[in-house]
Amino acid sequence: MRRVHRSLVPLAALPLLLTALSGSLYGALSAQGIEAFWLMKLHTGNFGLLNLQPWYSSVLALLTLFVIGSGMGLLLGRRKGTKQAPPTT
Repeated sequence: MRRVHRSLVPLAALPLLLTALSGSLYGALSAQGIEAFWLMKLHTGNFGLLNLQPWYSSVLALLTLFVIGSGMGLLLGRRKGTKQAPPTT
């Protein structure tokens, strides 16, 4: 479980981080009167030739649930005192 969590969380974190940063930056620039519509396109999953807008929010939701679920599983497993295999590199 730990190996799966370690390998997939960085992949899951990348689109979540991109969405958070683009939304925050768009809001800050809009408050200054700067229109940066390209940030909103990134925020909603339109990456130019690769347009994921129809599925992007669903993908983000699934990635968020995966990160939370696997992290909670590891945390609760550790608290219950279950022995887990030592991490391999």
